[in-house]
Amino acid sequence: MVTVTETRRTDLSAFLRSRRERITPEMVDLAPGPRRRTPGLRREEVAQLAGVGVTWYTWLEQGRPINASGQVLDAISRTLRLDPAERQHLYRLAGQPGGAVVADSAQVTPEMRGILDQLGEMPAVISNSRCDVLAWNSAYGALFPEITGAPEGERNTLWQTLLCPSWTAELVNRDQELARAVAIFRGAYSRHTDDPSWQDFARRLVRESAEFARLWARQDVAEPGPRLKSYEHRVEGRMSFSTTSFECSQAPETRMIVYTPADRRCREVMTRLVTEGQGRQ
Repeated sequence: MVTVTETRRTDLSAFLRSRRERITPEMVDLAPGPRRRTPGLRREEVAQLAGVGVTWYTWLEQGRPINASGQVLDAISRTLRLDPAERQHLYRLAGQPGGAVVADSAQVTPEMRGILDQLGEMPAVISNSRCDVLAWNSAYGALFPEITGAPEGERNTLWQTLLCPSWTAELVNRDQELARAVAIFRGAYSRHTDDPSWQDFARRLVRESAEFARLWARQDVAEPGPRLKSYEHRVEGRMSFSTTSFECSQAPETRMIVYTPADRRCREVMTRLVTEGQGRQ
């Protein structure tokens, strides 16, 4: 049976290798040298630039059971030009403070539901870091009926985007947004490698979606943030929203995402969709 520690070491090995391969010698002022068998820097070059031993770095990238201090991880982060999300991911995989595991929670309080309901024509949803949809308002249900109408075990935005792509409102730049969504999921996953439900969910996605498997293998990491998203609605045409994410302190790793219509027409369409939906109830 594979242990949590072994899983982290395997993930650490793949992550370091993928980050090393994207850095060219020219990017760090090294001569290209003779023809390279693989893209990016060699292990010895990373070790030299980070000021660590070649053997030690090789063992780290191979996932061997060695300890890495925060100072050394920072040096490797700088060498591999990791952004803040990637740096935190590296710390988690190396088992160091800086990527503390926070318990996920599906708790949605009455106060949180009340806020959702007060947002009117602004679609809003409460989800956890695994992308499970926990609660939503009528505007969100009117815009994304496929998500809110899915069985509870599949009421997940990542799952629905990958495996049920035919939506009433289709993402205009789906490839870009999906790649970002998988990178955000990768960052959250590193906090839950000891959780069987997360492991099972990731395995199901890899098994059921070749698209997810390809993006997952890239080892990209990102953090949630504000976005401008455009959708092509089957009836109403193009609709654009700015999305804002709010952390819910009462439920760790749970956030409320609010979709603010980007223009007056979009707001009017949402008002109509909500009104029509309430009339059918």
